[in-house]
Amino acid sequence: MEIDDINTIAVLGAGNMGHGIAEVAAIAGYDVNLRDIKDEFVQNGYEQIEWSLDKLAEKDQLTDEEADAALDRVTPLVDFEEAVADADFVIEAVPEKMDIKKDVYGELEEYASDEAVFATNTSSLSVTELSEVTERPERFCGMHFFNPPVRMQLVEVISGEHTDDEVLDLTEDLAEEMGKTPVRVRKDSPGFIVNRVLVPLMNEAAWMVESGDYTVEQVDSSTKFDMGLPMGSFELADQVGIDVGYHVLEYMNEVLGEAYEPCPLLVEKVEDEKLGKKTGEGFYDYEDGGADIPTDAGSEDAVHRLQAVMANEVAKLVGNDVADPDAIDDAVMLGAGFPEGPAKMADDAGLDTLLETLEELHDETGEARYEPSDYLREAAEEGGFYGGEDYADGDEGEYDYDTIRVEKPGEMVGKVVLDRPHRMNTVSEELLDELGDAVEALEDDDDVRALLLVGEGDQAFSAGADVQSMAAGGGDPIQAVELSKKGQDTFGKLEACSMPVVAGIDGYCLGGGMEMATCADIRIASERSEMGQPEHDLGLLPGWGGTQRLKHIVGEGRAKEIIFTADRFDPETMADYGFVNEVVEVSAFEDRAFEFAADLAAGPPIAQKYTKRAMLAGRDDTDAGLEVESQAFGHLMNTDDLMEGITAFMGDGEPEFEGK
Repeated sequence: MEIDDINTIAVLGAGNMGHGIAEVAAIAGYDVNLRDIKDEFVQNGYEQIEWSLDKLAEKDQLTDEEADAALDRVTPLVDFEEAVADADFVIEAVPEKMDIKKDVYGELEEYASDEAVFATNTSSLSVTELSEVTERPERFCGMHFFNPPVRMQLVEVISGEHTDDEVLDLTEDLAEEMGKTPVRVRKDSPGFIVNRVLVPLMNEAAWMVESGDYTVEQVDSSTKFDMGLPMGSFELADQVGIDVGYHVLEYMNEVLGEAYEPCPLLVEKVEDEKLGKKTGEGFYDYEDGGADIPTDAGSEDAVHRLQAVMANEVAKLVGNDVADPDAIDDAVMLGAGFPEGPAKMADDAGLDTLLETLEELHDETGEARYEPSDYLREAAEEGGFYGGEDYADGDEGEYDYDTIRVEKPGEMVGKVVLDRPHRMNTVSEELLDELGDAVEALEDDDDVRALLLVGEGDQAFSAGADVQSMAAGGGDPIQAVELSKKGQDTFGKLEACSMPVVAGIDGYCLGGGMEMATCADIRIASERSEMGQPEHDLGLLPGWGGTQRLKHIVGEGRAKEIIFTADRFDPETMADYGFVNEVVEVSAFEDRAFEFAADLAAGPPIAQKYTKRAMLAGRDDTDAGLEVESQAFGHLMNTDDLMEGITAFMGDGEPEFEGK
């Protein structure tokens, strides 16, 4: 079966995951049969889809027509045979109980067509064991979406022992058609990738408190503010549901052994039905304000202990051929919102240090969970999970960054890629530092005469500031002022760059991302792009130069409209306002953005530099701009480029400027 052969998808289970998966499939254009055991269940799921689609339309993420069409493609059903008889692909999303799932597959095999592919949305159970209930284990795989499916980008595609490679390829293609990012899990292993990292981390956090060495607040401060994770370990457990993580841990303990023994603190919470937000109380009391995590209560020892446990789980996954380090990093960043992947975090911390931490804990306690895996020792000897290699795809190591990527695609163009697709290319402090450094380095690069700035992936140029990472400042006004100045300084370097700068905008260009694009000389946007300054909706203002630069491009009235309304604008409107120079079809976007940058790179570099300098100088002081202009005009009269231009003009040829 090829991806084009899939027309109808059956989703079994209309709960939170089921109706979310059905909505994603319907938005992607598939006919969806949504089935549950009672009419009230399936109708509730259908109503949730309708509500969600309305919200997407309200936020202009779908048109009203697209939302209505997606809902029309969903058919709520109770009759099992009717739901699956014509389905090309079946996604099971019933409760996470092995016996319930097995019963479903027994009935499914009776009614489904022989060609249909079965996929389970299990978060931890054995794909192999479930597949063996059916008569088609080779056409059975895991397809693990993350909650909520409409928003979360990751889909883990899991191979059972019997799964054909063609089925895995097809399932990955389907995930991509749904606008998701698939990560392949090569071997059926409890917890797969994301839960295999997160659940032992949650368990270790509980053991650290159980031992009396740390408090909940100290562990969460270490996790959230020192490690930079989106939530504290206990905060995350409360958000997901302590019982959910506990049941995954129980299964891992049963299959993988005593290293995954649940901490008594977790057992106590589950027995007391203090399961987190959904019950009003977990590790935090949500009827009394919820999690209030201090920003400065963490410790280096706590961080090393948590990182060491994560590194050991990464090593077990790699050593058992479940996934490679880069796949693990991608999955955890996409599925859990980590700013960096756990393998890279471990390499940065130093595997030798983390290995020593585990060995000391194992010697002190004798606990199996601290026993270092063989592959962790091997990776430590080799210099890390990545073997000491650079993470960035720079030009022969010349440009080595973590949050951006610098490429030289040819034609004297330096391409800067905002490389945080798991976070919609949002702007962190690290990205600001690296972007400023890259602009300076590219200006000094004799092989580069124009910059092309783009975002990685097809979701966003940049969706704005990385609010989660910046929240680590704890609302300190002094730190906020410094952050504003840092952004202004970095974007000032981009704006004042001596070369032409083209911003290639595809997808979201919001907040700080739009402020960055404002610093470019030319803006090329795809038809699916959205632009806006939503800061006023947060009670903020554009703090990286947006209150000053935007008005010089679109005029003060339009700038106030864009900032005060906090609305999102389509590229055609922004072209009318003068912000976007050219709107192109999505299929032509990449080529056109590069072509524009290459055309500018072929221009006279000295004249371009002085033209930009004169324009900037004259923004608020015309006389100053005119003075720079006249001085530059005189300087250019004595350049080789001028003679080259005149000679080419007289001979009706194309000049080849050398910047001399």
